[in-house]
Amino acid sequence: MATWIRTEAQLDDLVDELSRVRAIGLDTEADSLHHYTEKVCLIQVSAHGGGSWLVDPLALPDLTPLAPLLADPSIVKVVHGGENDVMSLRRDFGFGFETLFDTAIAARLLGDREVGLQALVRNELGLELDKGSQRDDWSRRPLTAKQEAYALGDVAHLMALATRLTARLAAAGRTEWAREEFAALAELPPAEKRSGPDEFRRIKGSSALSPRKQAVLRELHQWREARAAEADRPPFKIVGSEVLLALADALPEHLDEVERVLARYPRAAREADLVLDAIERGLDLPDNELPVKPRNERPRRSQATLERVDALRAWRVAEAERSGLDVSIVMPQRLLERIADAGPETLDELAAVDGVRRWRVSAWGPALLTALDA
Repeated sequence: MATWIRTEAQLDDLVDELSRVRAIGLDTEADSLHHYTEKVCLIQVSAHGGGSWLVDPLALPDLTPLAPLLADPSIVKVVHGGENDVMSLRRDFGFGFETLFDTAIAARLLGDREVGLQALVRNELGLELDKGSQRDDWSRRPLTAKQEAYALGDVAHLMALATRLTARLAAAGRTEWAREEFAALAELPPAEKRSGPDEFRRIKGSSALSPRKQAVLRELHQWREARAAEADRPPFKIVGSEVLLALADALPEHLDEVERVLARYPRAAREADLVLDAIERGLDLPDNELPVKPRNERPRRSQATLERVDALRAWRVAEAERSGLDVSIVMPQRLLERIADAGPETLDELAAVDGVRRWRVSAWGPALLTALDA
């Protein structure tokens, strides 16, 4: 039976117990698939050599007692794919983090091809996890026994995984690689919901539309955002982005045409008149109010820079094959472009490029400079 933490006294007792262990497992569940504004709905915690708990943020008015624990550098916080956990916990509760260990990052640095929690637990520990509750609405109470078991399963094996991966990192000589990546994970900013009139540009295919049709798409996007906020539902459950794009491209003139396009979304179809109004607003905008594509502030790359990009790509592919790593671990595309733009000629200059990390300079610095100079 799951041990719930729902009162201030229970939380104080938990923090007291966890403050005496060397490491804790940590995971969260949120409700982004079911509500307009995401929130952390559940925090799962496990103790090194001890038990596991479900902390209920919906029942507890204040989670401040957890803050010193998460910021204590002497206690390792083990997560899996912890980017969202760190950013969401920082957003909702202002938590800071020290001494993280991310089992997904560790596995990627070791060249593992399967880095999901279920795959890692299977491959490293020979156990099977049930992932059937991944898309549940975690804001609903009470949780079922199946949901409780799923949530606890996400932290139950983190200590064993971290132990095995720590040994593998040491054997591969990549312990410092991991430490630096874990430190970067701990510094991630709070998660933010992006908003604003230009957010329609995130819809795939929007850039191919004419400025007039983009104006229509912008109006449709704003209608959907307002409807989603009012209904407290994710925007994609109001109307899919591909449907908004189709409406903006087709520019239907009659209500029945709009209703046909919205047929898959009965609730939205009942607002077909409002959708048609949004289309007409976009069509009626004066030319000087049409969307203007944001100017790319990055200067056009010189021929020498383009050659450095090609050289780094070739080096990256060869190094990924040699070291057994994914190319994105060897060098993410954005980092590759930053290095090409900077054109470093010394190891110090290479190290100064944002995002390079010391471990890349140590492992590949001379080879990178050679590739850039070729």
